[in-house]
Amino acid sequence: MAKPVEVNDTNFDQTLKDNNLVLVDFWAEWCGPCRMVAPVLEDIAKDYDGKLTVAKLDVDSNPQTAMKFRVMSIPTIILFKGGQPVEVMVGAAPKANFIAKLSKHIPVTA
Repeated sequence: MAKPVEVNDTNFDQTLKDNNLVLVDFWAEWCGPCRMVAPVLEDIAKDYDGKLTVAKLDVDSNPQTAMKFRVMSIPTIILFKGGQPVEVMVGAAPKANFIAKLSKHIPVTA
């Protein structure tokens, strides 16, 4: 079963290079909405195993990457395709909202 992978300032760019589609959760331990969205992202990691990499970046421990992408509020979830941000979602949301954004970039299979 796929799980979200932890990324940091050091390995972030390499993670984007190694994976075509990466959904990155910019979060912090103290953030209530971040904890609310975590199980949703874990489900997405399982549901899209092999098609999408779900990554988590702790903004408190990794401020350089958060600043690079102008993350001002958390949770901020950014979908990267080919290393470039293509979708940005701010705040906790239901799984359906994330699926709607992902479906623009991942072919639907029955």
